[in-house]
Amino acid sequence: MAGKSWRIFAALLLTWGTPAMAADGPASPAPLTLKRLFASPDLSGSQPRALRLSPDGTLLTSLRPRPDEKERYDLWALDTRTGQERMLVDSKKIGSGAALSEAEKMQRERARIGGSRGIVAYDWAPDGKSILVPIDGDLFLAGLDGSVVRLTDTKDGALNPVISPKGGFASFVRDQNLVVQPLGGGAARTITQDGAGTVHWGEAEFVAQEEMDRRTGYWWSPDDKRIAVERFDDAPVGIVTRAAIGAEGTSVFNQRYPAAGTPNSLVALYVMNADGSGRVKVDLGANPDIYLARVDWTPDGKSLLVQRQNRDQTSLDMLSVDPASGKATVLFTEKSGERSWINLSDAYRPMKDGSLIWRSERTGFGHLYRFARGQWTALTSGDWVVQQLVGVDEARGRLFFTGNKDDVLEQHLYSVDIARPGAVTRLTEAGWWNNAVMDGRASRIIVARSNPNQPPQSYLADASGKRLSWINQNALVEGHPYYPYLAAHHERKFGTIKADDGTTLYWEMITPKLEPGKTYPVFYQHYGGPGTGQQVTRGWDGALPQYLVSRGYVYFQIDNRGSFNRGKAFENHIYHAMGTVEVADQLAGARFLKTLPFVDAKRIAINGWSYGGYMTLKMLEAAPGVFAAGIAGAPVTKWALYDTHYTERYLGDPRADPTSYATSDALGDAEKIADPLLLIHGMSDDNVVFENSTAFAAKMQHSATPFEMMFYPGQTHRVGGPGVSEHLWTTILNFLDRRMPAAK
Repeated sequence: MAGKSWRIFAALLLTWGTPAMAADGPASPAPLTLKRLFASPDLSGSQPRALRLSPDGTLLTSLRPRPDEKERYDLWALDTRTGQERMLVDSKKIGSGAALSEAEKMQRERARIGGSRGIVAYDWAPDGKSILVPIDGDLFLAGLDGSVVRLTDTKDGALNPVISPKGGFASFVRDQNLVVQPLGGGAARTITQDGAGTVHWGEAEFVAQEEMDRRTGYWWSPDDKRIAVERFDDAPVGIVTRAAIGAEGTSVFNQRYPAAGTPNSLVALYVMNADGSGRVKVDLGANPDIYLARVDWTPDGKSLLVQRQNRDQTSLDMLSVDPASGKATVLFTEKSGERSWINLSDAYRPMKDGSLIWRSERTGFGHLYRFARGQWTALTSGDWVVQQLVGVDEARGRLFFTGNKDDVLEQHLYSVDIARPGAVTRLTEAGWWNNAVMDGRASRIIVARSNPNQPPQSYLADASGKRLSWINQNALVEGHPYYPYLAAHHERKFGTIKADDGTTLYWEMITPKLEPGKTYPVFYQHYGGPGTGQQVTRGWDGALPQYLVSRGYVYFQIDNRGSFNRGKAFENHIYHAMGTVEVADQLAGARFLKTLPFVDAKRIAINGWSYGGYMTLKMLEAAPGVFAAGIAGAPVTKWALYDTHYTERYLGDPRADPTSYATSDALGDAEKIADPLLLIHGMSDDNVVFENSTAFAAKMQHSATPFEMMFYPGQTHRVGGPGVSEHLWTTILNFLDRRMPAAK
């Protein structure tokens, strides 16, 4: 398709002209500025999160940002019968403003809500009469009438708070031990005792939080009688001296960080009664060097289901555990293919009839199966991916899930009946990127969706997908924060190119209003890493790309091989080969851009953060002169500095395969960078530790290779927030103005 076909396509792009949404906005659009881009309220409109239905379905609760402080959240409730909504808990009224414990700060970083304030989580009581609300390190019980009762009052903080399944207890972790507090009256009881130093009870270890998407370390039985509790000991884990460099001083933390090829935490699992008595250790096998991936109780509470993953992440055992004795038996084992790994998932459900709904990638694509009496039944199939299991209606034998069956750039909600495998029904409208949650009976759906021209909106639907009412229509009408800029909104276009092996790669592009004979610089955004949601979708991209286009840039990004949501073969290209095919595919994107007559081939700038920052360095090293400039934010520069579970999944153990690590690192070829580079990092980053950038900076300096850098005191892996976001993007754009000025 090269040559003539691309020239025809480029000519068609010149006809874009007036943006598709221009007629819907004001006649004279307001100029979008960086200051307004990051100010309150959010230009995408109010975005409620943590949407949930009360146990009886009469209230829909959510966390909603304040109009004047978009990073502070309050708890709201919408009456599903009347449509009336009200604030249940005002975070400013009950919050003390106390500083969070270091443990809670780090948990929030792991959950990617480090910049959020106020109420960031809550848990409904099973009887639907109250809600557990943590704020500023303490716990409160909120009534539906607006009353709030304080449950804890301590400076030590409360981690992982929940209400037990029958509503008898509130539980949380304090000072590395599990605490259980009866809600019917009585004193709180610390049911573990030796949590101190390197020993933790009821918490998830670092890699479980950061890489395994497991946020807690304890699980109540359905009848409130027992608790399965993780105990981990960080003693074997190496210490990284992390200097959290702030504006007014430096705090030094001796952080236990399991770098690739080094020991992990020692993890054990116990079952105990609600008062801590009757403790039994679960048999996780003879090999202590494993990952505790997932823990669940069966609906009858008679068994514990434990997912045990080996250190190489090529095998996953599903264990059935007798909670009375701790004895475990292997129900089944998932094995990865050659030169591959096992991806963990939450798309599974133990059923009341003793069967299990399970997501597996055994065919090369993630699909749903039913495991019953030792036999497997495939419920979905094909060259597409099931993402999440959203709901299970056991009475009707129907499953609800998200996936990309209809379009790889869209995500939809589907249903399938267990009795009719393969008969999949789509429940959401074409042209959107959808997420969904359901009530416990799978009778109603909360759908959150967006598309390139509509910021996220949400609605309540019945089990057939029929919309019953809007939760947050977020319509782009007068009064919406984005409305003044709507007439200048530019349309996103999508297309494909081929990788060097013939694989189809999807791209997206936004251009300014094109003038014949004029060429434009390109802001080439990329990520490229595995295990993270795809970048090119038919979802809302936010206002930042539109701002960049308003400055005269063509905005472009492409999803390379190795990234997520295209099946295992697409991902497996990076096995022991990070920094190879991803770079090749991004360079293919650059070659494509250079064929377009409206693109200034000498002014293509690349920008990426985290894995994307790493990619910026690898792309500049691999292809000097292809790009006019590059921005690398919080990059991994040496994979031996990154954690075990993520890095070894793709590169293996560095002691067994040092060559893969050497070739994947960005340090070895640093001096090959000949194009302008801006290096950015938060100086308190505990994920991609600051040493990655200081090591790279030192390498560049020792080889007399010029570059620029901007380091942010007090900022973590997320560099942002009031003032900081504006400064960050001012720095990036000023760098580009200097390094690739407008064509003469």
